[in-house]
Amino acid sequence: MSGTRARAGDRTRLTDREGFLAWAFLLPTIVYLTALVVAPFGLTVAFAFSRSTSDAPSYRFGGLRGFRAVFGDDVFWRSLLDTLALTCVSVVLVVVLGTVLAHVLRADLRFRRTVRTLVLLPWTTPVALSALSWRWLLGPAGSPVERVLRAASLLHGGGSPLGRTGPAAVAVVAAHVWRLTPLAAVIVAAGLNAVPSGVWDAARLDGAGFWRRLFGVTVPLTLPVTAVAAVFTAAITFADMAVVRVLTGGGPHDSTQVLPTLAYLRGVEGGDIGAGAAASLFLLPLFLAGVVVTLRAVRRAEAIR
Repeated sequence: MSGTRARAGDRTRLTDREGFLAWAFLLPTIVYLTALVVAPFGLTVAFAFSRSTSDAPSYRFGGLRGFRAVFGDDVFWRSLLDTLALTCVSVVLVVVLGTVLAHVLRADLRFRRTVRTLVLLPWTTPVALSALSWRWLLGPAGSPVERVLRAASLLHGGGSPLGRTGPAAVAVVAAHVWRLTPLAAVIVAAGLNAVPSGVWDAARLDGAGFWRRLFGVTVPLTLPVTAVAAVFTAAITFADMAVVRVLTGGGPHDSTQVLPTLAYLRGVEGGDIGAGAAASLFLLPLFLAGVVVTLRAVRRAEAIR
């Protein structure tokens, strides 16, 4: 009997140890990140320095062959610039519209719960389904948007809007903005809720109007949260392949091609696994550079404030 109590006491003491509990709670996260992030990234780096192809998938070290193939590809450099441009434009629009939508979500509306549910629908809709919806609106001949543009004399000649460089790029940005604005709105709304209401009351008593309260109180106080929304938007847009793949296929003439779709075309459809992996590796340093610049700008703004 005493031995049983001793073993029970040992088990109790083990579960009360903070070090044991810390590792017990962290272990699932570590396994998850290792299996879905660390291991795939390591394989990507290994394949980038290989001669692996779809015809010969076994690993063969190839040095910088994949990177030379990527650097010598004009489509890669165009895709790199298009990726940066589409991401920057999408982030700016998402943050601005998300901030406006966050104020709408916080307003004392009569059907506030219904409005919030409808606002979140674009974010909860699968990406491929959203892209298919946009393609139906813009892509085929006789689509709703094409009819409206032709009726307004804004579209001339044959073909759909997605068959032209400018409208195709606008369509990709619009799909990203439509899908990610609800996410940014929820993040910014959480930051707005954390600001004490007395701050805005004091600004009103001082005679500050709406715009002065917005840029003098709201924007500075919610800047860190807005930066988080911008980073999340940039990460999702930068690494997304489904929107471009389904909506435009990278066309017309590779004008909307982005790095994820290019890596897929070179590595999977083209069969050159090394070149595809080398192209995909450029996503990481570019994204990290953007995150560092954003966080430093936020810190400087907070220091000035």
